Amino acid sequence: MFVLCLGAVAHAQSAEKRVKVAIPGGKHYLYRLTLTDKKGTPFSVKKPQAFLSQRAIDRRKRQHISVTESDLPVSPKYVKKIAATGAGIVGTSKWNNTVVVSVKDTLQAEELKHLSFVSDVKKIWASPDSMRAQKREYVVPELKRAEKTPESVYGVGEKSIDIINGKPLHEAGFRGKGMVIAILDGGFMNADKVEGFKNTTILGSRDCGYPRVESIFAEGDHGTKVLSCMGTNLPDMFIGTAPEASYWLIRSEVGFYESLCEEDFWAMAVEFADSVGADVINSSLGYVGYDDKSMNHKYRDLNGKTALISRTASMLADKGMVLANSAGNSGASTWKKINFPSDADHILTVGALTPMKKNATFSSVGNTADGRVKPDVMSLGNPAAVISGRGIITTASGTSFASPVLCGMVACLWQALPDKTAHEIIDIIRRSADNYETPDNIFGYGIPDFWKAYEQNKK
Repeated sequence: MFVLCLGAVAHAQSAEKRVKVAIPGGKHYLYRLTLTDKKGTPFSVKKPQAFLSQRAIDRRKRQHISVTESDLPVSPKYVKKIAATGAGIVGTSKWNNTVVVSVKDTLQAEELKHLSFVSDVKKIWASPDSMRAQKREYVVPELKRAEKTPESVYGVGEKSIDIINGKPLHEAGFRGKGMVIAILDGGFMNADKVEGFKNTTILGSRDCGYPRVESIFAEGDHGTKVLSCMGTNLPDMFIGTAPEASYWLIRSEVGFYESLCEEDFWAMAVEFADSVGADVINSSLGYVGYDDKSMNHKYRDLNGKTALISRTASMLADKGMVLANSAGNSGASTWKKINFPSDADHILTVGALTPMKKNATFSSVGNTADGRVKPDVMSLGNPAAVISGRGIITTASGTSFASPVLCGMVACLWQALPDKTAHEIIDIIRRSADNYETPDNIFGYGIPDFWKAYEQNKK
């Protein structure tokens, strides 16, 4: 394993302790309201431009996908009536027809059950007494080439792309140009500042978490590292797997708690990604256990249907998008299995490899409770080259990084095969993998070969 430290580290506030502050709004609860229908909506499937970007509409048209009632926003009439009870509106999910609300006490939530258009009320979060205050870390002012950088235009990113045979696609001119990738994560510390992203196209950002933060670029750097696996474009130092793609950065994970509401935020995030026209989504997130143990998932729930987050993930290909999701890092723990939404159908669940193409011991295993092959595919994740929130090129281990390494190549392959649907791209990638004929619960279909995937499917 190599470790790179590029540039001079600025003296700064790194030693400062994170100060805790009161939860905005004081003690309160979040509830998920499931609605019966979408009556009273002013929206129509005949006028999708009112709630979808032209890019999202065009993506559907290319794949012969109709805009359906599930795409219609939650009824504003119902949302207004919910707000009139005094409940705060946190967010909505149109595909699930749900509304997340904040209330001061459980009695207020009980009153919501009496609304005629509410079919279910479920508690998904109880606020703690305090939360961590924001603090942006320092940024390394300049990147410099390290002595151990491989003699390749890909620099430290060479091994990641080599293992899945992506270089020939890049050499053929397919580097992600024209493709939009949405990244769901918990924070993108300094991704708007560090020198390493000077050639990366970031279209915008969105905060779907709760409480909202002042800036997703002042949160943790997990998302920064994920972005770097795909979006870095520093010739001779570090090139990611989709250096010419464009990126939306979306926060759905909240760092100071683990609760069921984060599944709702994730659903809101992918719906936003859909609305702005994303082609591919990377989610290096997954859930099993929560602070409130009564909310924990069970093995039998790994069926792609029970968890809200997994049901939502299973819809993405039908909306014309490909999701790459990290399998999870529970392989050496008592849980061992993949996380949620990695059990979803019609997605690419990604496990982690070592440079020797062995499975990382921490990489979560399958299969699903209903017998489907998981993980789907594998890529380098123990370790992978990344750029940290401090602007340092280094390495990190986890399926969190195996997933974006693969996700970037998904975008490049789809650029090369623009006539294919999301479902077809997923199938093509699985079929290119070296374990396709004999899949198992550790490697799934195996290590994909992206050049093979292209060669066997080009016109």
